[in-house]
Amino acid sequence: MKLYISRFILGALFLFTQFISAQSFSKNQFKVKGNCEMCKTRIEGAAKKAGAKKAVYSIDLQTLTIETDKVSTDDILKKVAEAGHDNEKFKASDDVYKSLPGCCLYDRDLQPEQAESHHEHHTNTAAPAKKDNEFYVRGNCASCKARIEKAAKNAGADLAEWNADKQTVILNFDSSKTSSDKILKSIADAGHDNEKYKASDDVYNGLPGCCLYDRDFAFGEANPKVHYEEETKHEGHKEHQTPSNDEPQSKHEKNIEGVVVTGSKAATSVSKKETGLVFNIDKKELLKAACCNLSESFETNATVDVSFSNAVTGTKQLKMLGLDQKYTSLTKEQLPEIRGLASAYGLNFIPGRWIESIQLTKGGSTVTNGYESITGQINTELLKNAKTPETSLNLFSDFNGRAEINITNVSPINDKWSQTFLLHGNGTFGNTDMNDDGFLDRPKGTQINAAYLLNYNDLEKSGFGSHFGINFIRDERTAGQIGFDKNLAQDKQPAYGVGIDISRFQVWNKTGYVFKGKPYQSIGWMNQYVYHQQDSFFGLRNYAGKQHTYYSNLIFESVLGNTNHKYKAGASFLYDGYEENYLIDNMKRNEIVPGIFAEYTLTGLKYTLVAGTRVDFHNLAGTQFTPRVNFKYDFTPQTILRLSAGRGFRTANVFAENQQYFASNRAINILPNGGNIYGLKPEIAWNYGASLQQEFKLFGRKSSIIADFFRTDFQDQVLVDLDRSPQQLTFYNLDGKSFANSFQTQWDFTPFKNFDVRLAYKYYDVQADYIDGRREVPFMAKHRGFVNLAYSTNKNDKGGFWSFDTTLNWVGKQRLPDMAGNPAEFQLPVYSNSYAVLNAQISKNFNKKLRAYLGGENLTSYYQKNAIIDFKNPFGNYFDGGMVYAPIMKANFYVGLDVTF
Repeated sequence: MKLYISRFILGALFLFTQFISAQSFSKNQFKVKGNCEMCKTRIEGAAKKAGAKKAVYSIDLQTLTIETDKVSTDDILKKVAEAGHDNEKFKASDDVYKSLPGCCLYDRDLQPEQAESHHEHHTNTAAPAKKDNEFYVRGNCASCKARIEKAAKNAGADLAEWNADKQTVILNFDSSKTSSDKILKSIADAGHDNEKYKASDDVYNGLPGCCLYDRDFAFGEANPKVHYEEETKHEGHKEHQTPSNDEPQSKHEKNIEGVVVTGSKAATSVSKKETGLVFNIDKKELLKAACCNLSESFETNATVDVSFSNAVTGTKQLKMLGLDQKYTSLTKEQLPEIRGLASAYGLNFIPGRWIESIQLTKGGSTVTNGYESITGQINTELLKNAKTPETSLNLFSDFNGRAEINITNVSPINDKWSQTFLLHGNGTFGNTDMNDDGFLDRPKGTQINAAYLLNYNDLEKSGFGSHFGINFIRDERTAGQIGFDKNLAQDKQPAYGVGIDISRFQVWNKTGYVFKGKPYQSIGWMNQYVYHQQDSFFGLRNYAGKQHTYYSNLIFESVLGNTNHKYKAGASFLYDGYEENYLIDNMKRNEIVPGIFAEYTLTGLKYTLVAGTRVDFHNLAGTQFTPRVNFKYDFTPQTILRLSAGRGFRTANVFAENQQYFASNRAINILPNGGNIYGLKPEIAWNYGASLQQEFKLFGRKSSIIADFFRTDFQDQVLVDLDRSPQQLTFYNLDGKSFANSFQTQWDFTPFKNFDVRLAYKYYDVQADYIDGRREVPFMAKHRGFVNLAYSTNKNDKGGFWSFDTTLNWVGKQRLPDMAGNPAEFQLPVYSNSYAVLNAQISKNFNKKLRAYLGGENLTSYYQKNAIIDFKNPFGNYFDGGMVYAPIMKANFYVGLDVTF
């Protein structure tokens, strides 16, 4: 019956999207002058009041697309002109034009035909010819024009005429009284980047919203928004270095034409445009620490907590909003990535040098990405963007026997096709035992990881774009006692050993189409297949698993009337085939989940509302309804409030997700509750959040504070009970309440040039009703502190500079599992001690092609001395390597080299 229902809904959704795209209105596109979002709202409103069925204005293209079946387009365009906006058929009266807000005073000298060339997307980066007295200056609107020309005249120019189309200013001046240098510096001081000087971030951020031009481009491009040249090797260096006033003027004036001014994005930033609380982490942030893989990508990030999962396998896990990694959706290229059997070790399968950027969303994410996100989403984007061929080599080694090599090549094939080759290999060869318990502090072994990406982009002409990827991983690890001999049979082993062999293959494709003449309407289809196999043993216990996953997601996006009302609708399909073997138990199951979803976005002048819902028809967990809503209100451009609420559900993979406890002699005990997956019901939770983002100036420089509170309430949960008995690992469904409260405040500021400071404090209250009563969830500190300092020197003539980065994490006391059933010498205290971990790194960029770095982790050398309970008797009843709350290794140092060809 459910299958018929799902087919009916999918069919209805298909007919609905066809109906939306097949309306038989006459469709026309006209040139209309405007500057900003206020213009857009005014133009579309005037057109709709005049009788347009749909009216969509593009600021970039300077076009108004109209759909009408009764009123003539002339009548509509006349109303648009009466509202103050010149167009190709009617011109606004001077009185109405002058009454517009300052940010809306577009350049009336620019004819509609010229506007097309000004806003049309170009990929040719050749600078157009300019005169000797003509200089590149950035700006947007009439307000910019007035400011630029006034600054030039204040600096002594007799005549200054700025052209928005060419992004240039023509200067006439008496060289005996002033100079082009002095004039351009005055223009930069007024907030406008030019070919010789860059405006300070503080002055730029103080401009009106309509004047905040795109700073990331090379001067002379036809459309500066398309081309972006980033100083990728200048980690943490957030300001372009203008020449010192002490330098000779001749040095200032050389290479006037063809000068490229580059803008450097902040290494980590909070998107002010996103409705949800989204942190954008640039690859420059990843270079601040020993980022060997995704698990180490958040060492300089205050939102995500990273910790060792046990004292034997050496793997790390993430926690967010006070809950385990499994409640966060971990995606790669917006496709499901670390889930199922990959939960325990998947963080090791995305090398840090492969990562182009990370988007971290706190709280429930969009319904278009699935139903599993409860505490948020972490999406990783791989390297795939380059204008010229670039090959990079990274060599890494620490002082305890770990070595790594990364080779990446990103290159365009032609103007539409580009490709990426990614190769990673690592090996751990030394016997590291810093606490002298006879066990390796981290496993030995090797990993080979290779990927190929192929990209097609022809959105401007045909409207099509596509991305293809393939990835293969082979990972082998051996851990346990130092005397373990993996060549002996398990039952012949005198020593305790752990072996983990993983093979993983995945292939994916994302294809999209943007409808011609409708930049607001598109359709995209994502598909992915994953095969994952793990063969492992922990002492005398065997665990093996296979997983086949197929995922498909179809999304249609368009508008309702105008772009203030957007919607997305689509359908998804997920298949998970699992086969697991634990000791003598063989467990098989297939999860089949078709689903449909819809999402509506309402945009006002100061607010954005995103409301969505999805329905998924899970063959084992039943029909699940997942609503989510996000709201953003801009009190001012510097004060932003966000609210969110949403539901998520997931099925628990109790074996794969709890392998950190396999390195013990705990017996697994599942208390069934009538569910269809291990006898357990699915996990369901609601997440609510609020955040306030405030920007201000400190020491004359930009500063920001973000405070957020999130609460997660479980409607149902699979509890992992470590307290019931120290010889048992018990799983059962929640009977009562389980919640997690998370409060975080983060302050970012720059006391002086090139020195960035990030301070954060987090408070967690995580409790659950276990069988014997409500308790704090173990291994979760209530209080955490964070300090990150980053400083870089000015660049020299060759582009070289030094960078210094350090991060201090303070972790408060944590409740530890009740071990009262053990003899006194094998018991744990009720709470752990608090501790601090200090990481630091020094790097030297010799030029844009060569970088060397030296760093240290856990420089405080705090470590858990008794990380393994009863380590002398690993086959006894009390042996337990899963009771880890702190680092298990003392200070570790590393060196590395980056070379770009």
